[in-house]
Amino acid sequence: MEGTVSSKSHRILALNTLAFTVCFACWMLNGVLVTFLAVNQVFDWGPIEIGWLLGIPVLTGSIFRLPAGMLTDKFGGRPVFGILLLICAIPMFLLSYANDFFTFALCSFGFGLTGVGFAIGIAYTSVWYPKHWQGRALGIFGVGNAGAAVTTMFAPTILKNLTNGGADIDHWRTLPQLYALALLIMGVVFLIFTINKKPAANNKTIKAMLHPLKNARVWRFGLYYFLVFGCFVAFSQWLVPYFTNVYYLPLVTAGLFATVFSLPSGLIRAIGGWMSDKWGGRRVMNLVLMSSVVICFFLIIPKMEVYSPGKGINARNDGVVTEISADHIKVGNVSYPLIKNENNHVDEDNGNLIFPTKEVWQEPVVKVGDDVKRKALLAKGKTRIFFQANLWIFVILVFLIGSIWGIGKAAVYRLIPDHFPEEVGVVGGMVGVIGGLGGFVCPIIFGYLLEGTGLWTSCWMFMFFLSAICLFWMHHVVKRMRNEGKSAHHFS
Repeated sequence: MEGTVSSKSHRILALNTLAFTVCFACWMLNGVLVTFLAVNQVFDWGPIEIGWLLGIPVLTGSIFRLPAGMLTDKFGGRPVFGILLLICAIPMFLLSYANDFFTFALCSFGFGLTGVGFAIGIAYTSVWYPKHWQGRALGIFGVGNAGAAVTTMFAPTILKNLTNGGADIDHWRTLPQLYALALLIMGVVFLIFTINKKPAANNKTIKAMLHPLKNARVWRFGLYYFLVFGCFVAFSQWLVPYFTNVYYLPLVTAGLFATVFSLPSGLIRAIGGWMSDKWGGRRVMNLVLMSSVVICFFLIIPKMEVYSPGKGINARNDGVVTEISADHIKVGNVSYPLIKNENNHVDEDNGNLIFPTKEVWQEPVVKVGDDVKRKALLAKGKTRIFFQANLWIFVILVFLIGSIWGIGKAAVYRLIPDHFPEEVGVVGGMVGVIGGLGGFVCPIIFGYLLEGTGLWTSCWMFMFFLSAICLFWMHHVVKRMRNEGKSAHHFS
Protein backbone atom coordinates (compact mmCIF):
# COMPACT_ATOMS: atom_id res chain seq x y z
CA MET A 1 0.00 0.00 0.00
CA GLU A 2 1.02 3.61 -0.55
CA GLY A 3 1.46 5.87 2.46
CA THR A 4 -0.22 8.85 0.81
CA VAL A 5 -2.62 9.65 -1.99
CA SER A 6 -1.06 11.26 -5.08
CA SER A 7 -2.13 12.47 -8.51
CA LYS A 8 -0.39 9.40 -9.89
CA SER A 9 -2.66 7.21 -7.75
CA HIS A 10 -5.74 8.92 -9.16
CA ARG A 11 -4.47 8.55 -12.74
CA ILE A 12 -3.95 4.82 -12.31
CA LEU A 13 -7.38 4.55 -10.68
CA ALA A 14 -9.02 6.37 -13.60
CA LEU A 15 -7.37 4.12 -16.21
CA ASN A 16 -8.11 1.02 -14.14
CA THR A 17 -11.77 2.00 -13.89
CA LEU A 18 -12.03 2.77 -17.61
CA ALA A 19 -10.41 -0.55 -18.55
CA PHE A 20 -12.68 -2.42 -16.16
CA THR A 21 -15.73 -0.67 -17.66
CA VAL A 22 -14.73 -1.83 -21.14
CA CYS A 23 -14.10 -5.35 -19.85
CA PHE A 24 -17.44 -5.51 -18.05
CA ALA A 25 -19.34 -4.21 -21.08
CA CYS A 26 -17.76 -6.99 -23.16
CA TRP A 27 -18.31 -9.59 -20.42
CA MET A 28 -22.06 -8.87 -20.43
CA LEU A 29 -22.48 -8.83 -24.24
CA ASN A 30 -24.30 -12.17 -24.47
CA GLY A 31 -27.17 -10.89 -22.34
CA VAL A 32 -28.24 -8.64 -25.21
CA LEU A 33 -26.80 -10.46 -28.21
CA VAL A 34 -28.10 -13.95 -27.35
CA THR A 35 -31.55 -12.55 -26.55
CA PHE A 36 -31.57 -10.69 -29.88
CA LEU A 37 -30.60 -13.80 -31.83
CA ALA A 38 -33.16 -15.97 -30.01
CA VAL A 39 -36.02 -13.45 -30.35
CA ASN A 40 -35.32 -13.06 -34.07
CA GLN A 41 -35.01 -16.85 -34.44
CA VAL A 42 -31.55 -16.62 -35.94
CA PHE A 43 -30.73 -19.67 -33.83
CA ASP A 44 -33.17 -22.14 -32.30
CA TRP A 45 -32.20 -21.72 -28.65
CA GLY A 46 -34.50 -22.47 -25.70
CA PRO A 47 -34.22 -21.26 -22.07
CA ILE A 48 -31.58 -23.85 -21.18
CA GLU A 49 -29.32 -23.02 -24.16
CA ILE A 50 -29.74 -19.32 -23.46
CA GLY A 51 -28.89 -19.88 -19.81
CA TRP A 52 -25.67 -21.67 -20.78
CA LEU A 53 -24.63 -18.98 -23.25
CA LEU A 54 -25.24 -16.29 -20.65
CA GLY A 55 -23.25 -18.25 -18.10
CA ILE A 56 -20.23 -19.43 -20.10
CA PRO A 57 -18.41 -16.05 -20.34
CA VAL A 58 -19.03 -15.56 -16.64
CA LEU A 59 -17.52 -19.01 -15.95
CA THR A 60 -14.29 -18.07 -17.70
CA GLY A 61 -14.12 -14.71 -16.00
CA SER A 62 -14.64 -16.44 -12.66
CA ILE A 63 -12.35 -19.47 -12.67
CA PHE A 64 -9.36 -17.44 -13.88
CA ARG A 65 -9.72 -14.65 -11.33
CA LEU A 66 -7.55 -16.37 -8.74
CA PRO A 67 -4.58 -16.94 -11.08
CA ALA A 68 -5.06 -13.42 -12.48
CA GLY A 69 -4.92 -11.97 -8.97
CA MET A 70 -1.78 -14.00 -8.20
CA LEU A 71 -0.13 -12.85 -11.43
CA THR A 72 -0.96 -9.25 -10.54
CA ASP A 73 0.59 -9.63 -7.08
CA LYS A 74 3.65 -11.21 -8.72
CA PHE A 75 4.21 -9.04 -11.82
CA GLY A 76 2.08 -5.95 -11.28
CA GLY A 77 -1.15 -4.78 -12.90
CA ARG A 78 0.19 -2.96 -15.98
CA PRO A 79 1.46 -5.95 -18.00
CA VAL A 80 -1.26 -8.34 -16.78
CA PHE A 81 -4.22 -6.02 -17.48
CA GLY A 82 -2.78 -4.69 -20.75
CA ILE A 83 -2.10 -8.16 -22.20
CA LEU A 84 -5.52 -9.38 -21.05
CA LEU A 85 -7.30 -6.64 -23.03
CA LEU A 86 -5.34 -7.45 -26.19
CA ILE A 87 -5.85 -11.22 -25.90
CA CYS A 88 -9.61 -10.95 -25.31
CA ALA A 89 -10.06 -8.94 -28.51
CA ILE A 90 -9.31 -12.10 -30.53
CA PRO A 91 -12.20 -14.41 -29.45
CA MET A 92 -14.52 -11.38 -29.37
CA PHE A 93 -13.74 -10.75 -33.04
CA LEU A 94 -14.11 -14.45 -33.91
CA LEU A 95 -17.60 -14.42 -32.35
CA SER A 96 -18.76 -12.56 -35.46
CA TYR A 97 -18.17 -15.76 -37.49
CA ALA A 98 -20.16 -18.10 -35.20
CA ASN A 99 -22.93 -20.10 -36.89
CA ASP A 100 -23.92 -22.65 -34.24
CA PHE A 101 -24.21 -23.17 -30.51
CA PHE A 102 -20.82 -24.83 -30.09
CA THR A 103 -18.86 -22.10 -31.89
CA PHE A 104 -20.78 -19.38 -30.07
CA ALA A 105 -20.08 -21.08 -26.75
CA LEU A 106 -16.37 -21.51 -27.55
CA CYS A 107 -15.89 -17.84 -28.47
CA SER A 108 -17.91 -16.84 -25.41
CA PHE A 109 -15.56 -18.88 -23.26
CA GLY A 110 -12.65 -16.96 -24.79
CA PHE A 111 -13.88 -13.39 -24.47
CA GLY A 112 -15.21 -14.26 -21.00
CA LEU A 113 -11.62 -13.71 -19.82
CA THR A 114 -12.56 -10.02 -19.69
CA GLY A 115 -14.20 -10.88 -16.38
CA VAL A 116 -10.82 -11.40 -14.70
CA GLY A 117 -10.15 -7.70 -15.19
CA PHE A 118 -11.84 -7.20 -11.86
CA ALA A 119 -9.32 -9.25 -9.86
CA ILE A 120 -6.45 -7.53 -11.67
CA GLY A 121 -7.86 -4.06 -11.15
CA ILE A 122 -8.64 -4.62 -7.46
CA ALA A 123 -5.06 -5.67 -6.71
CA TYR A 124 -3.54 -2.99 -8.97
CA THR A 125 -5.69 -0.24 -7.44
CA SER A 126 -5.08 -1.34 -3.86
CA VAL A 127 -1.29 -0.91 -4.04
CA TRP A 128 -1.64 2.76 -4.99
CA TYR A 129 -3.69 3.85 -1.94
CA PRO A 130 -3.25 3.99 1.87
CA LYS A 131 -5.49 2.00 4.19
CA HIS A 132 -7.90 4.82 5.01
CA TRP A 133 -8.56 5.33 1.28
CA GLN A 134 -9.06 1.66 0.37
CA GLY A 135 -12.86 1.69 0.57
CA ARG A 136 -13.24 4.79 -1.58
CA ALA A 137 -10.62 3.77 -4.14
CA LEU A 138 -11.94 0.24 -4.58
CA GLY A 139 -15.50 1.57 -4.59
CA ILE A 140 -14.66 4.01 -7.38
CA PHE A 141 -12.93 1.23 -9.31
CA GLY A 142 -16.04 -0.90 -8.88
CA VAL A 143 -18.03 1.75 -10.77
CA GLY A 144 -16.70 -0.11 -13.79
CA ASN A 145 -19.59 -2.52 -13.17
CA ALA A 146 -21.59 0.14 -15.01
CA GLY A 147 -20.11 -1.41 -18.14
CA ALA A 148 -23.05 -3.80 -17.90
CA ALA A 149 -25.36 -0.80 -18.22
CA VAL A 150 -23.39 0.44 -21.23
CA THR A 151 -24.16 -2.82 -23.00
CA THR A 152 -27.82 -3.11 -21.98
CA MET A 153 -28.44 0.55 -22.81
CA PHE A 154 -26.68 0.91 -26.16
CA ALA A 155 -26.17 -2.58 -27.64
CA PRO A 156 -29.89 -3.16 -28.46
CA THR A 157 -30.07 0.16 -30.35
CA ILE A 158 -26.80 -0.57 -32.16
CA LEU A 159 -28.13 -4.00 -33.16
CA LYS A 160 -31.36 -2.45 -34.39
CA ASN A 161 -29.45 0.05 -36.53
CA LEU A 162 -26.92 -2.49 -37.79
CA THR A 163 -29.65 -4.91 -38.90
CA ASN A 164 -31.91 -2.19 -40.28
CA GLY A 165 -34.66 -3.09 -37.83
CA GLY A 166 -34.22 -6.81 -38.50
CA ALA A 167 -34.33 -6.57 -42.31
CA ASP A 168 -30.60 -7.37 -42.63
CA ILE A 169 -30.38 -9.70 -39.67
CA ASP A 170 -26.94 -11.10 -40.51
CA HIS A 171 -25.36 -7.72 -39.81
CA TRP A 172 -25.48 -8.57 -36.09
CA ARG A 173 -21.97 -9.83 -36.69
CA THR A 174 -20.63 -6.26 -36.76
CA LEU A 175 -21.39 -5.77 -33.05
CA PRO A 176 -18.76 -8.18 -31.66
CA GLN A 177 -16.28 -6.67 -34.10
CA LEU A 178 -16.92 -3.21 -32.60
CA TYR A 179 -16.45 -4.63 -29.11
CA ALA A 180 -13.19 -6.28 -30.18
CA LEU A 181 -11.96 -2.91 -31.48
CA ALA A 182 -12.79 -1.29 -28.11
CA LEU A 183 -10.73 -3.96 -26.30
CA LEU A 184 -7.80 -3.46 -28.66
CA ILE A 185 -7.76 0.33 -28.24
CA MET A 186 -8.12 0.11 -24.46
CA GLY A 187 -5.26 -2.38 -24.25
CA VAL A 188 -2.90 -0.10 -26.16
CA VAL A 189 -3.91 2.97 -24.11
CA PHE A 190 -3.45 1.05 -20.85
CA LEU A 191 0.05 -0.15 -21.70
CA ILE A 192 1.14 3.35 -22.79
CA PHE A 193 -0.22 5.47 -19.95
CA THR A 194 0.03 3.32 -16.79
CA ILE A 195 2.98 2.70 -14.48
CA ASN A 196 3.65 -0.72 -13.02
CA LYS A 197 3.61 -1.34 -9.26
CA LYS A 198 3.65 -4.51 -7.16
CA PRO A 199 2.77 -5.15 -3.50
CA ALA A 200 5.63 -5.25 -1.02
CA ALA A 201 5.37 -9.04 -0.50
CA ASN A 202 5.62 -10.05 -4.13
CA ASN A 203 8.43 -12.64 -3.67
CA LYS A 204 6.21 -15.24 -2.00
CA THR A 205 6.00 -18.78 -3.30
CA ILE A 206 2.71 -20.00 -4.72
CA LYS A 207 2.09 -22.04 -1.57
CA ALA A 208 2.64 -18.98 0.62
CA MET A 209 0.42 -16.87 -1.59
CA LEU A 210 -2.39 -19.41 -1.30
CA HIS A 211 -2.06 -19.77 2.48
CA PRO A 212 -4.79 -17.16 3.31
CA LEU A 213 -7.33 -19.34 1.51
CA LYS A 214 -7.33 -21.66 4.55
CA ASN A 215 -9.06 -18.89 6.48
CA ALA A 216 -12.83 -19.45 6.72
CA ARG A 217 -13.34 -15.70 6.48
CA VAL A 218 -12.28 -15.80 2.83
CA TRP A 219 -15.06 -18.26 2.01
CA ARG A 220 -17.59 -16.27 4.00
CA PHE A 221 -16.68 -13.16 2.04
CA GLY A 222 -16.97 -15.28 -1.09
CA LEU A 223 -20.54 -16.31 -0.31
CA TYR A 224 -21.55 -12.70 0.29
CA TYR A 225 -19.95 -11.79 -3.02
CA PHE A 226 -21.69 -14.69 -4.74
CA LEU A 227 -24.93 -12.89 -3.88
CA VAL A 228 -24.14 -9.21 -4.37
CA PHE A 229 -21.87 -9.57 -7.40
CA GLY A 230 -22.57 -12.95 -8.96
CA CYS A 231 -26.32 -12.44 -8.90
CA PHE A 232 -25.84 -8.89 -10.15
CA VAL A 233 -23.96 -10.27 -13.15
CA ALA A 234 -26.64 -12.91 -13.71
CA PHE A 235 -29.52 -10.44 -13.62
CA SER A 236 -27.68 -7.90 -15.77
CA GLN A 237 -28.19 -10.45 -18.54
CA TRP A 238 -31.28 -12.34 -17.37
CA LEU A 239 -33.44 -9.22 -17.02
CA VAL A 240 -33.37 -8.62 -20.78
CA PRO A 241 -35.25 -11.85 -21.66
CA TYR A 242 -37.25 -11.40 -18.41
CA PHE A 243 -38.69 -8.09 -19.59
CA THR A 244 -39.35 -9.33 -23.13
CA ASN A 245 -41.16 -12.48 -21.96
CA VAL A 246 -43.04 -11.29 -18.87
CA TYR A 247 -43.94 -7.77 -19.96
CA TYR A 248 -43.80 -8.26 -23.77
CA LEU A 249 -41.42 -5.33 -24.21
CA PRO A 250 -39.35 -4.84 -27.38
CA LEU A 251 -35.65 -5.60 -27.04
CA VAL A 252 -34.52 -1.96 -27.00
CA THR A 253 -36.99 -1.08 -24.23
CA ALA A 254 -36.07 -4.23 -22.30
CA GLY A 255 -32.42 -3.21 -22.50
CA LEU A 256 -33.20 0.25 -21.13
CA PHE A 257 -35.17 -1.19 -18.23
CA ALA A 258 -32.37 -3.66 -17.50
CA THR A 259 -30.08 -0.64 -17.33
CA VAL A 260 -32.19 0.66 -14.42
CA PHE A 261 -30.85 -2.35 -12.53
CA SER A 262 -27.23 -2.43 -13.68
CA LEU A 263 -26.29 1.27 -13.98
CA PRO A 264 -27.14 2.38 -10.41
CA SER A 265 -25.59 -0.80 -9.03
CA GLY A 266 -22.29 0.14 -10.63
CA LEU A 267 -22.34 3.84 -9.81
CA ILE A 268 -23.46 3.47 -6.20
CA ARG A 269 -20.56 1.16 -5.48
CA ALA A 270 -18.39 4.24 -4.85
CA ILE A 271 -20.90 5.40 -2.22
CA GLY A 272 -20.82 1.90 -0.74
CA GLY A 273 -17.05 2.23 -0.39
CA TRP A 274 -17.43 5.54 1.46
CA MET A 275 -20.13 4.05 3.71
CA SER A 276 -17.88 1.07 4.49
CA ASP A 277 -14.96 3.37 5.35
CA LYS A 278 -17.23 5.36 7.67
CA TRP A 279 -19.32 2.69 9.40
CA GLY A 280 -17.45 -0.55 8.75
CA GLY A 281 -17.96 -3.29 6.19
CA ARG A 282 -19.78 -5.65 8.55
CA ARG A 283 -22.46 -3.13 9.51
CA VAL A 284 -23.05 -2.13 5.90
CA MET A 285 -23.15 -5.75 4.79
CA ASN A 286 -25.73 -6.56 7.45
CA LEU A 287 -28.00 -3.79 6.13
CA VAL A 288 -27.50 -5.03 2.57
CA LEU A 289 -28.48 -8.61 3.40
CA MET A 290 -31.57 -7.62 5.36
CA SER A 291 -32.73 -5.36 2.53
CA SER A 292 -32.07 -8.10 -0.03
CA VAL A 293 -34.29 -10.54 1.87
CA VAL A 294 -37.18 -8.06 2.03
CA ILE A 295 -37.01 -6.86 -1.58
CA CYS A 296 -36.62 -10.37 -3.04
CA PHE A 297 -39.67 -11.47 -1.04
CA PHE A 298 -41.79 -8.82 -2.78
CA LEU A 299 -40.40 -9.83 -6.18
CA ILE A 300 -41.41 -13.48 -5.70
CA ILE A 301 -45.13 -12.95 -6.48
CA PRO A 302 -45.68 -13.70 -10.18
CA LYS A 303 -48.02 -12.15 -12.70
CA MET A 304 -51.00 -14.46 -12.39
CA GLU A 305 -54.70 -15.11 -12.88
CA VAL A 306 -56.53 -17.39 -10.41
CA TYR A 307 -60.09 -18.75 -10.72
CA SER A 308 -61.77 -20.11 -7.63
CA PRO A 309 -65.30 -21.11 -6.48
CA GLY A 310 -67.05 -18.16 -4.88
CA LYS A 311 -70.22 -17.52 -2.90
CA GLY A 312 -73.19 -19.31 -4.51
CA ILE A 313 -76.97 -19.10 -4.02
CA ASN A 314 -78.94 -21.76 -2.15
CA ALA A 315 -82.74 -22.17 -2.18
CA ARG A 316 -84.41 -21.02 1.01
CA ASN A 317 -87.53 -23.17 0.41
CA ASP A 318 -88.72 -26.08 -1.71
CA GLY A 319 -90.19 -25.11 -5.07
CA VAL A 320 -90.03 -25.14 -8.85
CA VAL A 321 -87.74 -22.88 -10.91
CA THR A 322 -90.07 -20.60 -12.84
CA GLU A 323 -87.68 -18.03 -14.31
CA ILE A 324 -84.00 -17.52 -15.02
CA SER A 325 -82.62 -14.24 -16.32
CA ALA A 326 -79.29 -12.43 -16.40
CA ASP A 327 -79.90 -10.83 -13.03
CA HIS A 328 -82.09 -13.23 -11.04
CA ILE A 329 -83.45 -16.75 -10.53
CA LYS A 330 -87.09 -17.22 -9.48
CA VAL A 331 -88.24 -20.27 -7.50
CA GLY A 332 -92.00 -20.22 -7.00
CA ASN A 333 -92.70 -16.65 -5.93
CA VAL A 334 -89.24 -16.04 -4.44
CA SER A 335 -86.66 -14.14 -6.52
CA TYR A 336 -82.91 -14.62 -5.95
CA PRO A 337 -80.67 -11.80 -7.33
CA LEU A 338 -77.68 -12.89 -9.38
CA ILE A 339 -74.33 -11.14 -9.51
CA LYS A 340 -73.88 -10.74 -13.24
CA ASN A 341 -70.79 -11.62 -15.24
CA GLU A 342 -70.19 -8.41 -17.12
CA ASN A 343 -67.65 -10.14 -19.41
CA ASN A 344 -65.33 -7.20 -19.01
CA HIS A 345 -62.41 -8.75 -17.21
CA VAL A 346 -59.73 -6.43 -15.97
CA ASP A 347 -57.48 -5.31 -18.79
CA GLU A 348 -54.25 -7.16 -18.11
CA ASP A 349 -52.15 -4.77 -20.14
CA ASN A 350 -53.45 -1.41 -18.99
CA GLY A 351 -50.39 -0.99 -16.77
CA ASN A 352 -52.29 0.72 -13.96
CA LEU A 353 -52.97 -2.11 -11.52
CA ILE A 354 -50.77 -2.17 -8.44
CA PHE A 355 -52.61 -4.47 -6.05
CA PRO A 356 -54.36 -7.80 -6.77
CA THR A 357 -57.80 -7.23 -8.32
CA LYS A 358 -60.88 -9.38 -7.63
CA GLU A 359 -63.95 -10.07 -9.79
CA VAL A 360 -66.95 -12.14 -8.63
CA TRP A 361 -70.09 -13.36 -10.38
CA GLN A 362 -72.64 -16.18 -10.21
CA GLU A 363 -73.79 -18.69 -12.81
CA PRO A 364 -77.10 -20.65 -12.65
CA VAL A 365 -76.84 -24.44 -12.27
CA VAL A 366 -80.59 -25.10 -12.59
CA LYS A 367 -83.09 -24.85 -15.47
CA VAL A 368 -86.65 -23.59 -15.66
CA GLY A 369 -88.99 -26.34 -14.48
CA ASP A 370 -86.48 -27.97 -12.11
CA ASP A 371 -87.96 -29.08 -8.80
CA VAL A 372 -85.53 -27.92 -6.07
CA LYS A 373 -85.36 -28.65 -2.39
CA ARG A 374 -84.50 -26.29 0.41
CA LYS A 375 -80.74 -25.46 0.55
CA ALA A 376 -80.22 -26.84 -2.96
CA LEU A 377 -77.63 -24.92 -5.04
CA LEU A 378 -79.28 -22.58 -7.55
CA ALA A 379 -76.19 -20.72 -8.79
CA LYS A 380 -72.51 -21.33 -8.29
CA GLY A 381 -70.17 -18.52 -7.37
CA LYS A 382 -67.08 -17.64 -9.42
CA THR A 383 -64.09 -15.60 -8.29
CA ARG A 384 -61.25 -14.33 -10.45
CA ILE A 385 -58.18 -12.83 -8.79
CA PHE A 386 -55.72 -11.10 -11.09
CA PHE A 387 -52.27 -9.79 -10.17
CA GLN A 388 -50.57 -7.76 -12.83
CA ALA A 389 -47.11 -7.54 -11.23
CA ASN A 390 -47.17 -3.90 -12.29
CA LEU A 391 -44.23 -3.06 -14.54
CA TRP A 392 -43.34 0.19 -12.83
CA ILE A 393 -43.43 -1.31 -9.35
CA PHE A 394 -41.23 -4.13 -10.63
CA VAL A 395 -38.76 -1.64 -12.13
CA ILE A 396 -38.58 0.28 -8.83
CA LEU A 397 -37.89 -2.92 -6.89
CA VAL A 398 -35.27 -3.97 -9.44
CA PHE A 399 -33.63 -0.54 -9.10
CA LEU A 400 -33.57 -0.94 -5.32
CA ILE A 401 -32.13 -4.45 -5.31
CA GLY A 402 -29.46 -3.45 -7.83
CA SER A 403 -28.47 -0.44 -5.73
CA ILE A 404 -28.40 -2.49 -2.53
CA TRP A 405 -26.18 -5.12 -4.12
CA GLY A 406 -23.91 -2.36 -5.45
CA ILE A 407 -23.33 -1.15 -1.89
CA GLY A 408 -22.75 -4.76 -0.82
CA LYS A 409 -20.05 -5.26 -3.44
CA ALA A 410 -18.08 -2.36 -2.01
CA ALA A 411 -18.63 -3.57 1.57
CA VAL A 412 -17.16 -7.00 0.82
CA TYR A 413 -14.05 -5.58 -0.83
CA ARG A 414 -13.57 -3.02 1.92
CA LEU A 415 -13.07 -5.93 4.33
CA ILE A 416 -10.37 -7.66 2.28
CA PRO A 417 -7.50 -5.13 2.62
CA ASP A 418 -8.33 -4.80 6.34
CA HIS A 419 -7.74 -8.50 7.00
CA PHE A 420 -5.34 -9.37 4.14
CA PRO A 421 -3.40 -6.17 3.30
CA GLU A 422 -0.54 -7.95 1.48
CA GLU A 423 -2.68 -10.61 -0.22
CA VAL A 424 -5.38 -8.47 -1.80
CA GLY A 425 -4.73 -10.01 -5.21
CA VAL A 426 -5.00 -13.60 -4.02
CA VAL A 427 -7.86 -13.15 -1.55
CA GLY A 428 -9.65 -10.69 -3.81
CA GLY A 429 -9.15 -13.13 -6.66
CA MET A 430 -10.60 -16.03 -4.68
CA VAL A 431 -13.57 -14.00 -3.48
CA GLY A 432 -14.00 -12.87 -7.08
CA VAL A 433 -13.93 -16.48 -8.26
CA ILE A 434 -16.73 -17.44 -5.90
CA GLY A 435 -18.71 -14.32 -6.73
CA GLY A 436 -18.16 -14.72 -10.43
CA LEU A 437 -19.32 -18.32 -10.26
CA GLY A 438 -22.64 -16.91 -9.13
CA GLY A 439 -22.83 -15.07 -12.43
CA PHE A 440 -22.18 -18.37 -14.23
CA VAL A 441 -24.31 -20.69 -12.15
CA CYS A 442 -27.34 -18.46 -11.66
CA PRO A 443 -28.46 -18.03 -15.31
CA ILE A 444 -28.27 -21.80 -15.70
CA ILE A 445 -30.23 -22.32 -12.47
CA PHE A 446 -32.74 -19.70 -13.64
CA GLY A 447 -33.17 -21.56 -16.92
CA TYR A 448 -33.84 -24.89 -15.20
CA LEU A 449 -36.15 -23.27 -12.64
CA LEU A 450 -38.12 -21.61 -15.41
CA GLU A 451 -38.29 -24.86 -17.36
CA GLY A 452 -39.39 -26.81 -14.28
CA THR A 453 -41.88 -24.37 -12.74
CA GLY A 454 -43.01 -22.26 -15.67
CA LEU A 455 -42.59 -19.21 -13.40
CA TRP A 456 -40.24 -16.38 -14.32
CA THR A 457 -40.29 -15.28 -10.68
CA SER A 458 -38.67 -18.56 -9.63
CA CYS A 459 -35.33 -16.73 -9.99
CA TRP A 460 -36.40 -14.31 -7.24
CA MET A 461 -37.40 -17.23 -5.02
CA PHE A 462 -33.84 -18.49 -5.35
CA MET A 463 -32.51 -15.02 -4.49
CA PHE A 464 -34.71 -14.82 -1.40
CA PHE A 465 -33.39 -18.09 0.02
CA LEU A 466 -29.78 -17.23 -0.84
CA SER A 467 -30.07 -13.82 0.86
CA ALA A 468 -31.61 -15.45 3.93
CA ILE A 469 -28.77 -17.99 4.14
CA CYS A 470 -26.12 -15.25 3.95
CA LEU A 471 -27.90 -13.19 6.60
CA PHE A 472 -28.24 -16.19 8.92
CA TRP A 473 -24.56 -17.08 8.54
CA MET A 474 -23.46 -13.53 9.30
CA HIS A 475 -25.61 -13.30 12.42
CA HIS A 476 -24.52 -16.76 13.55
CA VAL A 477 -20.82 -15.85 13.27
CA VAL A 478 -21.23 -12.52 15.05
CA LYS A 479 -23.28 -14.10 17.83
CA ARG A 480 -20.70 -16.85 18.31
CA MET A 481 -17.83 -14.39 18.50
CA ARG A 482 -19.69 -12.24 21.02
CA ASN A 483 -20.36 -15.32 23.14
CA GLU A 484 -16.64 -16.02 23.09
CA GLY A 485 -16.03 -12.52 24.42
CA LYS A 486 -14.47 -11.15 21.23
CA SER A 487 -15.46 -7.97 19.50
CA ALA A 488 -17.84 -8.49 16.57
CA HIS A 489 -16.20 -5.43 14.98
CA HIS A 490 -13.50 -7.69 13.54
CA PHE A 491 -15.86 -10.13 11.91
CA SER A 492 -18.12 -9.95 8.87
